[in-house]
Amino acid sequence: MQPLAFVDLETTGASVNQDRITEIGIVLVDDDGVREWSQLVNPEIRIPAFIENMTGISNQMVAQAPVFAEIAAEVTELLKGRLFIAHNARFDYCFLKNAFKRLNVNFQPAVLCTVKLSRSLYPQHHKHNLDSLIERHDLKANDRHRALADAQLIHQFWQQLSGQFSAEVLSKTVQKLVNRSSLPSHIDPMLVHELPETPGVYLFYGENELPLYIGKSINIRQRVLSHFSADHRHNKEMSLSQQLRRIDWIETAGELGALLTEANLIKQYTPVYNQRLRRKNALCAWQLQQNGQHQHPVLAWADALDFGQQDNLYGLYHSQRDAQTALRGLAENHQLCLSILGLEKTAKDKPCFAYQLKRCKGACMGQEQPLQHAARLMAAMRHLKMTSWPYPGAIAICEAQDRHIVDHWCYLGTANNQRDIETLLAAGRPAFDRDTYMILNKALKKASVEIVSSY
Repeated sequence: MQPLAFVDLETTGASVNQDRITEIGIVLVDDDGVREWSQLVNPEIRIPAFIENMTGISNQMVAQAPVFAEIAAEVTELLKGRLFIAHNARFDYCFLKNAFKRLNVNFQPAVLCTVKLSRSLYPQHHKHNLDSLIERHDLKANDRHRALADAQLIHQFWQQLSGQFSAEVLSKTVQKLVNRSSLPSHIDPMLVHELPETPGVYLFYGENELPLYIGKSINIRQRVLSHFSADHRHNKEMSLSQQLRRIDWIETAGELGALLTEANLIKQYTPVYNQRLRRKNALCAWQLQQNGQHQHPVLAWADALDFGQQDNLYGLYHSQRDAQTALRGLAENHQLCLSILGLEKTAKDKPCFAYQLKRCKGACMGQEQPLQHAARLMAAMRHLKMTSWPYPGAIAICEAQDRHIVDHWCYLGTANNQRDIETLLAAGRPAFDRDTYMILNKALKKASVEIVSSY
């Protein structure tokens, strides 16, 4: 087996993009034996009080420590050519990769996660965090939550494995786990460690800068990998796999942010593999109008009416054909008159075709009063009625630290402060979108809302 590096980091928090490294601990193992290295790092941002209490590393301790750029070359040399071993390796690997990336240095070691190793070798146990391993394997913890001490614990665990399993079993298990990725061949296998386990949107790119596919999930990493799982591969995933060259993602505060961002990006880029949410040129709905004694539906188009303000719209359709098909189905289910609905032209005092089949109660022949037919029509269409905008102006839907700004069912964008809100309001409303309306109509039933403007 190649030379080993057991690595642990302490950081200012859990966010790879916002937080920074405060300490690095490494245990090096090779033919020359075992040696240890550790270094406090000035994170150049403040360490939160609860992190100080947990790790014992204070702001005063790191004030005079070198910044990462000053030790990067030494860390590179220490880890060069070694198997990078860490507990929950994705955390330590991603923090180091991002620290090197800020210096324009490519960091791409072979990575082994001892959480996965423990699960593979001890499947009878449910917990595999470091505290569970300490208790289960009687590991000696000298200074828990300090980088070198935790790296030493990982090394102790490795030594115990070497005593309990044959070299062949251990080697085969390690080979199966190292850099294991179901990602397509054109994608860096290390990306599997970088994908966040948070809500958000992911974008698959091909040869050019236009996305092939845009998706959303409450767990980006899990969802992305599921596209390329061997036991769930379909024609779509096969084709995506062959064309995929790059994966990007946008983290959101929660599921609503992911839904809104996905719908917005798909309309913006119209990816070839997103059929359901792609932009349609037209949007229409039925509007009930009085014509003589009868009330009948008239098709209204979004470019002629403000769908966010209207209180008399039913259904949302992408074509006249879709709208008429839906109305015809409603007529058949409720014995409504096709002639009164405008779906069939008949001569005066002549029955519609449905009446002859006993599927109309005779409104076309005067056998059903106009008021009765209108009442049945409204009852039949009730479940299709669009909700009119219930606020005096724009609102912010609160989701964790984010504020999703919405005006008359139109998503303006997500803000983190008052300046962002004002900028989004000043930009004006986009066109009414069916998918966004459906998402927001459902979300508002349980959302926390703030009024941000009124008319």
